[in-house]
Amino acid sequence: MIETKTLTCVACPKGCEVTVEYEGDEIIEIKGNACPQGQSYAEEEIVAPTRILPTTIKVKNGALALCPVKTTKQIPLENMFEAMEIIGNKVIEAPISMGDVLIENILDTGADIVATRDMPAEIK
Repeated sequence: MIETKTLTCVACPKGCEVTVEYEGDEIIEIKGNACPQGQSYAEEEIVAPTRILPTTIKVKNGALALCPVKTTKQIPLENMFEAMEIIGNKVIEAPISMGDVLIENILDTGADIVATRDMPAEIK
């Protein structure tokens, strides 16, 4: 069954509305992209969508209860909920430095979870 999906491309600042006609994983036609990145973006969104995962992780003895984190690279969209469950169950001890790897190779994706800010220990 042939399907059509309209996407807003985020590959460049133009934000083109790209229309993709596809059947399963087979791309039939891509229209509306103003640059070649739009075509690549649309193909990836249909065949194997990925995202950077920004979230927070619990901190023990930190100046704040949560520290912002993100993946070091995009991970498959289908892994998001499982990754969030792993991160949600993790507690990290302060102090934490920006860039510290807090979870290595989450779900065997090759992406690490890293701190995106310093988190000093709680001042007592």
